[in-house]
Amino acid sequence: NEYKSYLSWDLVVLFMSVASIVLKKGFDKVQYTQLPEEIDPIDEDHNIVQESVSPSGDTPPSPHTTSPVNHSEQRRLLTDEGEANIPANQTNDPQFNEVIQEAEQAIDDGILPERIYQGSSGSYFVRGRNRKIIGVFKPKNEEPYGHLNPKWTKWLHKIFLPCCFGRSCLIPNQGYMSEAGASVVDSKLGLNVVPKTKVVALASETFNYTAIDKAKAKSVKFATEKFPDTIGKKMKAGLPPKIGSFQLFVTGYKDADYWIRRFQEEPLAEDVQTHFQRRFERLVCLDYIIRNTDRGNDNWLIKYDKDLILNPTEALHVAAIDNGLAFPFKHPDEWRAYPYYWAWLPYANVPFSDDTKNELYHKLKDLEVIQDLINELYSVFKHDKGFDKALFERQMSVMRGQILNLCQALEENKSPLQLVQMPLLRIERRSDALNTRGSSFIQRFQDKYPFFSSC
Repeated sequence: NEYKSYLSWDLVVLFMSVASIVLKKGFDKVQYTQLPEEIDPIDEDHNIVQESVSPSGDTPPSPHTTSPVNHSEQRRLLTDEGEANIPANQTNDPQFNEVIQEAEQAIDDGILPERIYQGSSGSYFVRGRNRKIIGVFKPKNEEPYGHLNPKWTKWLHKIFLPCCFGRSCLIPNQGYMSEAGASVVDSKLGLNVVPKTKVVALASETFNYTAIDKAKAKSVKFATEKFPDTIGKKMKAGLPPKIGSFQLFVTGYKDADYWIRRFQEEPLAEDVQTHFQRRFERLVCLDYIIRNTDRGNDNWLIKYDKDLILNPTEALHVAAIDNGLAFPFKHPDEWRAYPYYWAWLPYANVPFSDDTKNELYHKLKDLEVIQDLINELYSVFKHDKGFDKALFERQMSVMRGQILNLCQALEENKSPLQLVQMPLLRIERRSDALNTRGSSFIQRFQDKYPFFSSC
């Protein structure tokens, strides 16, 4: 009787699955449909205003350029239940594509991703067929405030402390886009501190799915095995893929907190210390530009090899991971300030080096570079199902203000600590910016500050 009941439930779910396919315009409809022509991030007429604010605060005029439409990004990855519209795990990076293919083949071979038990969200170590970790996958719907987050602590947080739930300055459930966006900024500015990260789709039994998804997958598997020549041809077996960020795994690294304590006990050689200071400054610049609200000394990494101290650039490396709580649409202004914890390290008291100035200052002042960066971020963020163009523009207004402050700090030989003490501002696009060629942006200083400034 128990077996018959179990089989009856499978048949019910199977019937529902078949019915859903039929209702979606029949068996023969193609799931991959073309999206509407993409809208330019700045101008609905596809005219991008190449204007920004110089470090002095002036807004020089810039010519208008046209942004070409990338039709390769208009393919739909998932069916109507999908959460994002992204190319089917194909990027413009062949090496990254090979890693994703390796991950998919490993999952097919039964080498499943393993949940990382640290942290407040569902994130997973992904292994290759040789069983070595090749990446970290963070599904969108398992983020700290996602509806399938497997960590019960956030559920308790939401139920018993609703007044402190979430970060009001961030767009909810866009952490995976923030991870990919940080990688875009890192690559565009040549910082080389963020392991390459892109948005992909993966499916695995070890991910957190609803009971309905699990039952449906089991029933579809039953159908494809029992009726391979009829229903099985029109149904895709397996669990639905999850959209999320995939970050390449870096080996040999440890938490910055561990090495910083070691460096205090065993000081580095002078040339290695100089190299570390330069890498630290790149981390600072990244975090400040994207306004990372979650940078502690436990989520950036250091790799140090004493045997290579004769070659400082090989002896020590820095990696900025966990960039999912960045790109706010406003500066924190309620309960918490979400400070940069590296600002309390002794390295933050040292003025920015000439190397950092030479590498970054001219890029950050270049209006075309900044506009190209914004366009690249738009090309990533727009694929989220809940993308809001107005909120994206507010995110960019915060980032423009951060870049303006950073330019001024580099120009005036300030230190990272002095940088974070500068007045906060936003560079907002004027409502009539598309109809003028002069002052297209306006500066707005922060006039409201959070209650707690140290957390």
